[in-house]
Amino acid sequence: MQVYIAYMGALPEKASYSPMPHHQNILQEVIELSSVEDSLVRSYGRSFNGFAAKLTESERDKLAGMEGVVSVFPDTLYKPLTTRSYEKVIGARYYVQNSARDIDSHGSHTASTAAGNIVEGVSMNGLAKGTARGGVPLGRIAIYRACEPVGCNAVSVLAAFDDAIADGVDVITISLGGVVVDVDVDPIAIGSFHAMTRGIVTTAAFGNAGPYLETGQNVAPWIISVAAGYTDRKFVTTVVNGDAIALPGKSINDFDLEGQMYPLAYGKTASNNCTEEEARGCASGCLNTVQGKIVVCDTWNNVTESREAGAVGTILHINDFDIPGPDPIPVAVLDDTNYEAFKSYVLTSPDPRGTILRSKTVKDNDAPFVASFSSRGPNTLFKDIMKPDITAPGVNILAAYSPMSPTAVPGQSMDYYFMSGTSMACPHVGGVAAYIKTFHPDWSPSAVKSAIMTTAWPMNASKNAEAEFAYGSGHVNPTVAVNPGLVYEISKEDYLNMLCSLDYSADGISTLAGGAFTCSEESKVTVRDLNYPSMTALYPPWSTSGVIFSRTVTNVGKDGSTYKAKLSGDPKLNINVDPETLSFDTSGEKKSFTVTIPFNSLGDLDIYGHVSASLVWSDGSHNVRSPIVVYT
Repeated sequence: MQVYIAYMGALPEKASYSPMPHHQNILQEVIELSSVEDSLVRSYGRSFNGFAAKLTESERDKLAGMEGVVSVFPDTLYKPLTTRSYEKVIGARYYVQNSARDIDSHGSHTASTAAGNIVEGVSMNGLAKGTARGGVPLGRIAIYRACEPVGCNAVSVLAAFDDAIADGVDVITISLGGVVVDVDVDPIAIGSFHAMTRGIVTTAAFGNAGPYLETGQNVAPWIISVAAGYTDRKFVTTVVNGDAIALPGKSINDFDLEGQMYPLAYGKTASNNCTEEEARGCASGCLNTVQGKIVVCDTWNNVTESREAGAVGTILHINDFDIPGPDPIPVAVLDDTNYEAFKSYVLTSPDPRGTILRSKTVKDNDAPFVASFSSRGPNTLFKDIMKPDITAPGVNILAAYSPMSPTAVPGQSMDYYFMSGTSMACPHVGGVAAYIKTFHPDWSPSAVKSAIMTTAWPMNASKNAEAEFAYGSGHVNPTVAVNPGLVYEISKEDYLNMLCSLDYSADGISTLAGGAFTCSEESKVTVRDLNYPSMTALYPPWSTSGVIFSRTVTNVGKDGSTYKAKLSGDPKLNINVDPETLSFDTSGEKKSFTVTIPFNSLGDLDIYGHVSASLVWSDGSHNVRSPIVVYT
């Protein structure tokens, strides 16, 4: 017997409807041996319709065939996507462990990023000292705890959405993810869809499975999917050898060895019971003779094990490295050139010694760029919708940390701590969405999303080979997003018509819509022609025609505005925009246009390749930018 979730779409409009008795009646028709009371786990009925119940496989099959049931799917586990107040909190609900109290600081960290107060003098043991503030410091936070240390059950995630929507929040930020499944069996897609119908924006983490393609999570088009990038602050941790040669490395090292020189132990010579390859990499169980020394390893190793073996510190070799967070002992990570220089000293000196200096904060002129761990597109479910949508800071984010939560050093307590992941990027965009809503409280979720995407800072493809599949529309630009000029709006009916084109059942879509909904050929919207702020097309190698996108923009700027189209990007794409000028008499007016890429521009597109460009509508003060991506 297993817990299954029965999703039944929108709540019926009749006032007399009582969800729980209805769910109990359904179970009475389904269950064979157990009682209804023993079977029913949770009833959803505040914002959408459904329930969770313990069922056998045959009972599950019977339930799936009943009228009014959109889908039945097993309870699954979702994971937080991290690598490692006065009237501020206005509500706290919990669905696990009998408490809303945070024990791993994932929730505290993300909440303070989205809406934390302004606090001066914040640092982690003196590193990155400055003033901390959330995206909307005057915003209020409602907490819905759906996670345990092992993960977050779909049953609890849906319950959190059910309550948050009914409580009337303005923005939901959810830093969780799981495997990509159809939207009618995905609790985050289901919850965010119903949030969208109530005018609530949902931002979600895109996942930490990069840099591999097709690894993105939370890909439904009504979600703002957020990738993780670097800020212009980076940490440099210098190592110094016994010849006083200093070499720069990376890490977050808040320890101070005060310049003392320690003996250096190369992994190959620090083991009595491992193979040479294992020893060179300081593999588990291979550190026998490192007490009081700094160990030097050819690859990443378990730093905690180095500490337990008595090492003073660790120097590692990783060329492309996203710093995961603080470590329990001093650590420095060197690239190829610097590591080989340091190792040469270790192997040739009769008495090799060295030290690791405390990290320093410096400006990173290469930022912004996407973290290697951040998941990549393209979208595996809606292949003509670009994902991720946007990039936000997600590496070494300093934010609030619960004193109850563990740190790298056992027994240490912190009020602020560095964490990395798309979990950390997601609330940045949630805060921006809330910021936009303070200026435009009547804007739809799609308008807010459009404003965020079309005003993003363009990012450099030379720093991310996957280009838009890594960073989406670009890096979030909060201050410009409140005044985008034009927005691409998408209604609930547009999304439903898109699902019609994907052959979801008419009955299922009607149930999702909360009433009769007809999937007519005239009203169907292809995924490619959904009025999305970016334009993406999967182009099979055997195609014999070009690509056409149809879009409509709404003027949210001044009356009498005129926008002209500007194109940039791959010169192979002979793109045509029709019309090339959009003139608006009034604010709120809509204008449509098409973007055409002829077949002769795409004939040489490599298999498994992609080309991109961008369309900018400009009136001289607003630049409304949409990426255009064609891939095979």
